[in-house]
Amino acid sequence: MDVGGTFTDLVALTPDGAIEVRKVATTPEDPAVGMFRALDTLGTRDEGRGTSAATSPPVPLPSSPVPIDMLIHGTTIATNVLLERRGARVVLVTTRGFEDLLWLRRQDRAALYDLARDHPPPLVARGDVVGVAERIGPAGVLEPLTEGEVARVVAAVRGLAPEAVAIALLFAFRDPTHERRLAAALRDALPRVAVAVSHEVLPAFREFERTSTTTVEAYLRPRVSTYIERLDGGLRERAIGALRVMTSSGGTRTPAAAAAHAASLALSGPAGGVVGARLIGAAVGLSDLLTLDMGGTSADASLVVGGAPLADGAGSVGGVPLALPAVLIETVSAGGGSIARLDEGGALRVGPESAGAVPGPACYGRGGERPTVTDACVALGWLDADSPLADGVRLDPRAAERALRRLGPTVGSDAARVAAGVVAVAGAVMARALKRVSVARGLDPRRMTLLPFGGAGALFGCQLAEALGMGTIVIPPHPGALSALGLASAPERADLLASFHRPVDGLEPRALAQAFAPIVAEGARQIPGAALLRYADCRFAGQGYEVTVPVEGDEPERIRAAFVAAHRARYGHGGGLAVEIVNLRVVVLREGPLPRFAGEHRSGRRPLGRRPFVVRGERIAGSVWALDQLATGVTLQGPAILAGGDATALVEPGWCGTVHPSGAVLLART
Repeated sequence: MDVGGTFTDLVALTPDGAIEVRKVATTPEDPAVGMFRALDTLGTRDEGRGTSAATSPPVPLPSSPVPIDMLIHGTTIATNVLLERRGARVVLVTTRGFEDLLWLRRQDRAALYDLARDHPPPLVARGDVVGVAERIGPAGVLEPLTEGEVARVVAAVRGLAPEAVAIALLFAFRDPTHERRLAAALRDALPRVAVAVSHEVLPAFREFERTSTTTVEAYLRPRVSTYIERLDGGLRERAIGALRVMTSSGGTRTPAAAAAHAASLALSGPAGGVVGARLIGAAVGLSDLLTLDMGGTSADASLVVGGAPLADGAGSVGGVPLALPAVLIETVSAGGGSIARLDEGGALRVGPESAGAVPGPACYGRGGERPTVTDACVALGWLDADSPLADGVRLDPRAAERALRRLGPTVGSDAARVAAGVVAVAGAVMARALKRVSVARGLDPRRMTLLPFGGAGALFGCQLAEALGMGTIVIPPHPGALSALGLASAPERADLLASFHRPVDGLEPRALAQAFAPIVAEGARQIPGAALLRYADCRFAGQGYEVTVPVEGDEPERIRAAFVAAHRARYGHGGGLAVEIVNLRVVVLREGPLPRFAGEHRSGRRPLGRRPFVVRGERIAGSVWALDQLATGVTLQGPAILAGGDATALVEPGWCGTVHPSGAVLLART
């Protein structure tokens, strides 16, 4: 279940891997309402476009809701709490002398050339920071933590009446003794207050990132745990077997584990789409993908490299640093509901404000009056007004044109010309995001395949591919619900970390194996029978950043060789310097169920007809195909529109497509 800004998507996998898709309008006032509505539709027949798109032959559905063994949920609760700043009131407990760490940050500017711009303020008020008279250094305890000091800190925290407490002491990643004593005392004294401890949240060096991440955990935990408990209770009342929650790293956790690791859910929703893209890439035999998930409120760019989503552990949400494992996501405000406007200089802009699910774009007829990207697509003829969207939403072209004309005479009174400008601006914003995740990381997008998905992504595929010089595109089956498909197939996952500052030169294999042993054992305990993958964060001595490489065997020289190769691929140079390991990681994985892309059951070999639409400012006529019914081997020539139950794709002139047995459409330049 993927709760988006405009629609809530459900993908159900039957025991044999067959796929059922449902799509309903999101209920912003309470996302669980929309979720339960989507669940209820599983017991009904397909009543129209957007509510169901099975890849297997149609079969009669039962009149009552079908039994569900497990529900996997991609949630935006943690993201929204951070963006809207409505988390718990946090008291930060830190080593005396380091009370200002969250304000000092790393002394970098918020914007390099804007001296007046500030970083977003920390999640903690300066008056809610308690310094502790204690000190641990690299070699051990420098200032002991006394019982009297513990009592003083507990009294000070109690007097501030927090909703949550974050504890981050100096060098606790190496020796957590003082943190454990403070955490035990605070949990005894304040049993109803959430206590997040840095050596449990992020046992790694870099004080600012560790303190910030621990503060985020404390800030989110009360709200996230309440949401998950309420959702889990509602699902149990419906006799759903189990709930699992998607994390930012592309895996799932139990409700209890997710509630106890709230910060790991910060990018829960977008991660599902990248997992789904990986599945499609494997089905069509492509391992290097540049992905774009264009939903109702935003567009998310990401990468699949070597058949696996690219991970990044040094991101931020809402300007707040969060150093936890996460699928690389670059989010921009260029969704279908993003509102077009003129800035102070009269230039056309798209976003960041969105029409959301209510009132939604003007063309939805729900009271929206401001022009959006979806309105532009309707005015250009890309979307068919005679075919309802999900949940019975019908499109009103006249309302879309009226909204576009509201931009005024500065951009012209011709709605089609205004619409062409809106989609051009939105496309430019998304192209920059795609370049940031590829070119800025030393990857050439021209050697990759673009995989656009989401409710609107496939409409912009050709435009984006040409902007990046890419020659191939994959339109996946069910592009509008690919994020939910990724959730349904996501693996169970846990990420474990241990600090390990040692040079590779002179490192004994036995010492490496002994250092890995505790976190390997903990991983085996958390998910019995799962695969245990070992990694090391490495750097050249003195560098301020690391590269994570897989560890196969215990020979240090293999780690050195893997790091040098990865560093050269990422930065263009490597070798000649001493290499050191700074962290050890274990990823615990148990693969989820695989979907069956039964494209061979489709029989559509002819277009449904032709209709006029506008591409790049030119009015043309193209063929219209039923995306969900395209038979294997069918070839189609642009210009064409592929209209599906959950999304529509646009094939621009100069592109041709072939239907893969999976149901995906492979596009190439002619």
